Amino acid sequence: MRPWGIRSFALELARGPGGAYRGGERLCGRVLLEAAAPLRVRALEVAARGGAAAHWLEGRSVGVNAVSSDFVAAETYLRRRQLLLRDTGETTTLPPGRHEFPFSFQLPPTLVTSFEGRHGSVRYSVKATLHRPWAPARRARKVFVVIEPVDINTPALLAPQAGTQEKFARTWYCNRGLVSLSAKIDRKGYTPGELIPVFAEIDNGTTRPVLPRVAVIQTQTFMARGARKQKRVVVASLVGEPVGPGRRALWQGRALHIPPVGPSILHCRVLRVDYVLKVCVDIPGTSKLLLELPLVIGTVPLHPFGSRSSSVGSHASFLMDWGLGALPEQPEAPPEYSEVVADEDAASAGQDHFPRLPELNLGLEGPFFTYIQEFRYRPPPLYSEEDPHPPMAVVRPRCMTC
Repeated sequence: MRPWGIRSFALELARGPGGAYRGGERLCGRVLLEAAAPLRVRALEVAARGGAAAHWLEGRSVGVNAVSSDFVAAETYLRRRQLLLRDTGETTTLPPGRHEFPFSFQLPPTLVTSFEGRHGSVRYSVKATLHRPWAPARRARKVFVVIEPVDINTPALLAPQAGTQEKFARTWYCNRGLVSLSAKIDRKGYTPGELIPVFAEIDNGTTRPVLPRVAVIQTQTFMARGARKQKRVVVASLVGEPVGPGRRALWQGRALHIPPVGPSILHCRVLRVDYVLKVCVDIPGTSKLLLELPLVIGTVPLHPFGSRSSSVGSHASFLMDWGLGALPEQPEAPPEYSEVVADEDAASAGQDHFPRLPELNLGLEGPFFTYIQEFRYRPPPLYSEEDPHPPMAVVRPRCMTC
């Protein structure tokens, strides 16, 4: 048996270790306490904390001495506290056995997505503390994940992204030719698991083959005391076929798969997580030709019917720019009536489709039916600026002597 009469002290969340939360939801759980003997307790509290933090060191030389600068920044998003057993100045004795203490917190409406980086992080946790007289406090801690929704079904994230770059290949101050690169993607926002169709055109005007490549780059930016620290990570890449001298290559929707990565973090003052689609061409003997297109990795996937009006027009112009679709210059005329209706139908069209019914002999000895041969609405009255039925006060009185 463990000392102080406690067998176990743990904390559990309702959604389990794989569950994620977002702003505005309720964080529910329970504190589990198993006592081996009567246990005197002074207080039991649960606290929820969450925030972003960044920290790194930079060294510089001052004369013969080396001086390091410490950059630290922090921002708090969640701070909640709940007393499960209030400290009233007197101890509470719990009987031996298993005890459960449920708790619940209301999360703020806006939170930043959980993130773990080299120089910073965004973390959320719940900690339970058991206070006892004449004994050290027992603590249990549980970390939970927050994922803030990023909806890509917005006009800004459904707009196509395109760019063009060109570069002269030089060797020992001699021009070896021009290499041009044009790339385009159908939208800016994507979610993990999707395929990015890359449309590109590589024109090699040099005398040596070049190699095109494309990759999704994650940029982590940490900010503290007015300084920035960046780290770039390749999350997905694709290598194309070499383009020979004087040749041109065309990518018509080369697919690049997005692996499971965290969403973009754009509204945090301590750190940012951005994504770009980097298209580059390796040129022998000179530096690479680079082209970057911005990306936003979201959590809400593309809706098949959402934002249709904003995406159809941009997608049509996207295909027209790359020669992948054509629209008729003038609308087609409607077909002739004779092309649609057959000769037999046209011959019968002149006949009366509603023939006059025969006269019926309706006597009193038979059943009574109402028969209406024809019914037409009365035509509207002719337009006139004078009122044919003026009010009595307006009518001029007639003279009785004339």
